[in-house]
Amino acid sequence: MLDRRLNAYRPDLANRKLRGNITADCYVDGQVARIVVGSAALRPRPDLGTPIDTELLYGEIVDVFERSKGWAWVQARADGYVGYLREEYLVLDCCDITHLVASLRTYIYPEPNLKSPPLNLLSMNTPLSLTETEEGGFGLLSEGGWIFQRHIAPLGSHEADHCAVALRFIGTPYLWGGRTSLGLDCSALVQMSLMRCGINVPRDSDMQEHSIGREAICEHDLSDLRRGDVVYWNGHCGIWIEPAAFIHANATDMAVAVQPLKRILKHMAEATGDNNPRIRRPK
Repeated sequence: MLDRRLNAYRPDLANRKLRGNITADCYVDGQVARIVVGSAALRPRPDLGTPIDTELLYGEIVDVFERSKGWAWVQARADGYVGYLREEYLVLDCCDITHLVASLRTYIYPEPNLKSPPLNLLSMNTPLSLTETEEGGFGLLSEGGWIFQRHIAPLGSHEADHCAVALRFIGTPYLWGGRTSLGLDCSALVQMSLMRCGINVPRDSDMQEHSIGREAICEHDLSDLRRGDVVYWNGHCGIWIEPAAFIHANATDMAVAVQPLKRILKHMAEATGDNNPRIRRPK
């Protein structure tokens, strides 16, 4: 059966691209739309009381398959995730991406003036469409609004060390389904850190475990881990930096924290019974 997180289908409606793979009453093409809020919660059902699956960032492109009662059923182009978000989070257009937010977070201002009340708060990896207009260190966005240019980087300009990127998130609150520098979960920390280095990976840990880089066969005590290796357990993951430094977003500290891997191995074995961590080597 196709993974519903990555394939837009229901008994009554499905992405036309899935015709022949699944049966639905109706097949439609997606309508292109763009996220216009700093972050948009994506849910498995059109219900604000439902826990979020993930978040979409300002400027990210989605395909919209249904709009009904204030909700839109969409699929994100960035990582393929399918779900429901509030219709007001979208506009039915798209822009050519020229830059990405490179800092942990930054603001969009109504004018090139740091004292002006900000319009939106953006997080790392937010895609942007920048014009050639500059003033006072700010750049003008295609859709309007100004952004501080030292907080962004041209599209295709990446950092080299995803460990260094991950370390910048230390102290960020843990948020189930979160994908921003205001709150994120374990797999989002991995995804966001690698994305800043030009490596696009799936959203959830079970997807990542079978797709990031290559599998690394390590000694049972993990003594031969390399900096940047991603360690997976059932339902959890993090990035190994050095023996005393394993970084992960975790629900024990309710934050992104750095701890010795041995402590995490012991905790995961006791909490989940998973004594067999799997290693992926992104590079």
